[in-house]
Amino acid sequence: MNPTLGRIVAATCVTVALASCQRPVATTEPMHAPAPPAQAARVDRPVPPLVQDLERRTFDYFWERANPKNGLVPDRWPTPSFSSIAAVGFGLTAYGVGVERGWITRDQAIERTLATLRFFANAKQGPDAAGTAGYNGFFYHFLDMETGTRYATNELSTVDTTLLMGGVLFAQTYYDRDDAREAEIRTLADKLYRDVNWPWAQKRAPRISMGWKPEDGFIAYDWDGYNEAILVYLLALGSPTHPVGRDAYDAWTSTYDRSWGSFNGGPEHLTFPPLFGHQYSHVWVDFRGITDDYMKKRGIDYFENSRRATLSQRAYAIANPQGWNGYDKDVWGLTASDGPTDATLDFKGKPRRFQTYTARGVGTQYTVDDGTLVPTAAASSIAFTPEESIAAIQAMHDRYGKAIYRQYGFLDAFNPSFTYTDVKLHHGKLVPGTGWVDGDYLGIDQGPIVLMIENYRTGKVWNRIMQEPQIQTGLTRAGFTIQPSTGPGTWLSAILRITAPRFRLALTKGVMSE
Repeated sequence: MNPTLGRIVAATCVTVALASCQRPVATTEPMHAPAPPAQAARVDRPVPPLVQDLERRTFDYFWERANPKNGLVPDRWPTPSFSSIAAVGFGLTAYGVGVERGWITRDQAIERTLATLRFFANAKQGPDAAGTAGYNGFFYHFLDMETGTRYATNELSTVDTTLLMGGVLFAQTYYDRDDAREAEIRTLADKLYRDVNWPWAQKRAPRISMGWKPEDGFIAYDWDGYNEAILVYLLALGSPTHPVGRDAYDAWTSTYDRSWGSFNGGPEHLTFPPLFGHQYSHVWVDFRGITDDYMKKRGIDYFENSRRATLSQRAYAIANPQGWNGYDKDVWGLTASDGPTDATLDFKGKPRRFQTYTARGVGTQYTVDDGTLVPTAAASSIAFTPEESIAAIQAMHDRYGKAIYRQYGFLDAFNPSFTYTDVKLHHGKLVPGTGWVDGDYLGIDQGPIVLMIENYRTGKVWNRIMQEPQIQTGLTRAGFTIQPSTGPGTWLSAILRITAPRFRLALTKGVMSE
């Protein structure tokens, strides 16, 4: 499968029912009682040295591998690659973390951020199939690392543009000093967000399409059913120039019921099989203590929902219904990732389908599990399940670290069950005692690791982006309200986040918000 097609499959997996897949079985291990919300801390929450090292190494991926001339971040490395605009969004956010951690100077972050924003603000837009970077304010999923124009025939992606805008808005809020370069960052960021024509993407209004191609128009699928696209709708609602109406968000949440259920014996929640769908939006938006109409009726917030989804996946690994090697309470995690090959092979006397890049995951909708474990799945859930995620980080490092923990932290994926020596591999290599190990890092998997570790430790990404007026406008227009029952002190902090910063920033930036 080529990379572009693989990512389209990953993006659309929620809309497709895989009738041939096994349903998970229940486990006798009880789900954990709800933990207190991880309040945004003013001091560093202690984490083991390995977690500190992992955060720094994943940061280095963005700092060392981005093209310094245009800020484009490779989709993968060391395999030669195009740029992923979503990885650029994670990178723009990571640079602020690097400043706060003392890994780079503020001046260094400013220069890299300016190079990135100047490129996107000046990139050619238009309906032409080649020689452009985007259209109607959206950008192509993949761009050439050097020219910054559309790579091959990939799609104009609404969700990947959204993840890019997450980093753009973070930059607009983070670089807040009275300085000419920081003022330019704010101006460029504002322009980029204002240029996104969200209603144009409502081909089948009020829902928002997954994407568009100049060759054949809009993709046949819209964003519905719970997944990472909640951020798509929030940013579309919050636009000061091209907003969608509240009916778009209501149409989105109206499809939730088919995703609501109990998986693997755990508590009910909005399910989505790959864990990235429960992580990406949470990189920027602090959902603790705030609820929309749908979640208010269910009695939980989206943060608690992601906690339940993560623990359900861990419970699945403990049950291990397919008998894969290596799965247990400390080694778990499925999400979109590389894999060893596309082939059906005999495993313990049964035919099993192994895959390359695909959206691995387990949930009420389907199961895609070929024994491939993805470290970002567990590591990026650290804010939701700190005890379990830290244990997973430590266990994967202790058991397989010599093979999978390298220059930029964990390689993208590994498979202890795949030990076939006579099968052609699409990625990676076989390592004695470990099984198949990927040879690449993926930007969209690296980003949530560094940023969610930081959110768990200090809440600094959340604290910054939640001050952004457009984020608050999007939440307000979506109908988010305070949910006091989610934890002590949460409701008060949420009120303060949603009110005072909006007025303060409206004055300092000259931005009016509702």
